[in-house]
Amino acid sequence: MIRFKNQLKTALKLLLTGLALYLVFRKIDTGQLFLLATSINWLWLIPALALFILSKVATAIRLNRYFENIGIHLSEGQNWRLYLIGMFYNLFLPGGIGGDGYKVYLLNKQFKTPVKKLLQAALLDRLGGLIAIVFLLFAFFLVVKVDFAFFESPVWNGVMIGGLILTIPLFWLAQKFLFKDFLPSFWRANVWSFAGQIAQLICAWFILRSLGITEHILAYQLVFLLSSIVAVLPLTIGGVGARELVFVYAHTYAGIEETAAVAFSLIFFLISAGISLAGTFVKADLAKNHN
Repeated sequence: MIRFKNQLKTALKLLLTGLALYLVFRKIDTGQLFLLATSINWLWLIPALALFILSKVATAIRLNRYFENIGIHLSEGQNWRLYLIGMFYNLFLPGGIGGDGYKVYLLNKQFKTPVKKLLQAALLDRLGGLIAIVFLLFAFFLVVKVDFAFFESPVWNGVMIGGLILTIPLFWLAQKFLFKDFLPSFWRANVWSFAGQIAQLICAWFILRSLGITEHILAYQLVFLLSSIVAVLPLTIGGVGARELVFVYAHTYAGIEETAAVAFSLIFFLISAGISLAGTFVKADLAKNHN
């Protein structure tokens, strides 16, 4: 029964991924997309790749801080290997146990830590990344001109400023009451969250440069942040199609070129997939660290 549910989940994700990509490619000029693909300046993708890896290292370190709060002591090397395996499971085995589930299984088996606490650590890790994105979105909406009347109103700007002021305190309160075991690492974990997200924004800048895009950079990055939230939803395989749809439908309001935006999104996915694929060659070594 469980196997059937996993197969059904995978089939639905494949269907939604195909539908999303179909809608995307109906909207864009595929000829122009091909020309962009053949004119990429590959040298700009080298630092993009390095920044993407650094972003994942930062978020892996964040997760390790949460593990420490519940008595799991992994070296950063052990944790990084486990994180890579989780990335592989999330992207390439989407209908099965998933990356978070696999990490929970291994850590529970090795350290006998209650599954509930491990699941809380995994959930808080996801929430920490989301909070960093939301905070940065508030800031970007204040500086990026969006062609939508309400977004230029004093009320909207007030909401954005309020969001900047309240996001972190509200997250602290939520963690205090719902995840109190992890509160000691609140500030360190959030620093790593922002480090990871800022590294991805710089990665995005390098990808845009590889495509020859030098204008409206902040607008592209704003839509990139929005697409990151959509990609978190478990609707498509690795967020493919969902990210691109956000770029296609946001281009009118953000002043970005939709075909270039889709090319950017696909390159970002390929970088992510390439790093995730490395997880298949990694062995999880969770021998207890006594240092």
